[in-house]
Amino acid sequence: MSRDTKRLLLINPANTYRKGYLLRRESKQAPLGLGMVAALTPPDWKVTIWDENFREFRFREADLVGITAVTASVNRAYEIAAIYREKGIPVILGGIHASYLPDEALDYVDSVVIGEAEGVWAQVIRDFEAGNLKQRYQAPLCDMKNIPAARHDLFHPGYMFASVQTSRGCPMDCDFCSVPAFNGNQYRLRDTKAVLDEIEAVRNPMLYFVDDNIIGYNRKAEEHAVALFEGMIRRGMKKDWFAQASLNIAEKPEILKLAARSGCRMLLIGIEAENETALESTNKRLNLKMGVGSYKMAYRNLHKHGINVLGAFIYGMESDTVEAIRKRTDYILQSSVDVTQASVMTPLPGTKLYRRMKDEGRIICRNFPQDWQHFHFTDVVFQPGNMSPKELAESVDMAYGRIVSMGEIRRRFLRTWWNTKSLRSAVWAWNSNLNYRALAGEKKVNYTY
Repeated sequence: MSRDTKRLLLINPANTYRKGYLLRRESKQAPLGLGMVAALTPPDWKVTIWDENFREFRFREADLVGITAVTASVNRAYEIAAIYREKGIPVILGGIHASYLPDEALDYVDSVVIGEAEGVWAQVIRDFEAGNLKQRYQAPLCDMKNIPAARHDLFHPGYMFASVQTSRGCPMDCDFCSVPAFNGNQYRLRDTKAVLDEIEAVRNPMLYFVDDNIIGYNRKAEEHAVALFEGMIRRGMKKDWFAQASLNIAEKPEILKLAARSGCRMLLIGIEAENETALESTNKRLNLKMGVGSYKMAYRNLHKHGINVLGAFIYGMESDTVEAIRKRTDYILQSSVDVTQASVMTPLPGTKLYRRMKDEGRIICRNFPQDWQHFHFTDVVFQPGNMSPKELAESVDMAYGRIVSMGEIRRRFLRTWWNTKSLRSAVWAWNSNLNYRALAGEKKVNYTY
């Protein structure tokens, strides 16, 4: 490599307090945003991705460093940034945390990209080459039709799933979610052919569509999903995949049929809670509209097509008590949900929940930036409405013990096999439940700081 070639090092830091989904290879997700930045970097740059999902960081020479971080990993990002800044190498930080707290980030890095990097990355590179790197780059929402495929060739070969994005944005306004503020509340769609070409180019036999809702919330988005599934079938792709979707996908049998034929094995559905009072406190409008009584039929309809239900639930809602958490756990165990993602309510920067709890003085984990490592959906970082932090933590620990016991995982495996009539889907559920078992068993839920 000629020394005239400029070196861009992109870093994906990992939370060093909780490994979380990194404990098992099956649950690791590629840093898709870094792959996008790499694809947008001019060809006269040498781009490398260092991924702490697989290897702890060690110093590597670079002319420019770009780091991405979510809230739980941002303190680690700041630690790595310090190493390069001490050597006079400029560091740029992007991602959702820095976008919401750029003033904090600029205490630890040279420059911050606020929002979706695609809209400003070319300018960042030009400014760096001219010796005029700015502290802040405010990125507009990008035109999804023009973004390139990510540089999957730069990702660590250990990933079992290839991550692909077909859309961005969410018109829902859930209290705990930061997506609408970051990606906008309009559903933006990528060109279907470009998505299909990207899928065809990756070697991974399994896919994760990272969209917040694979079928969107309107007719145009549904037609986009149908075109995607039909394209996968027409091209003869042999890829198993999973994605996130809203509860109303269960009312669309033709879409479910196409999804299954194209390789869908599992859909993550945001159930959150089994009672309307809890849903109202988080503004979970779609579930309220359909009613909690629709859950059972929704699970049944997905199972008819051989698709697993990965039910996402939350502990620590405003109305929750110790008894409410026990009842939610009872519901999970008695329902036909195949895999359970049970998270502790976490007020992430950028959410209405965070702003409200900060204003009310209810965030109890406040030694920032170090304490951001606890914003991992597995610790209690706020004062609950109807119990103490200790009661919430102990209740969640007990719930995890019931949900991810080996006896329960075995029982679910057999039930999923029976409900879906698919051994392959049952194996998916088995492995997914083992992922959550590893996460739950890593550490007790913390509540003291």
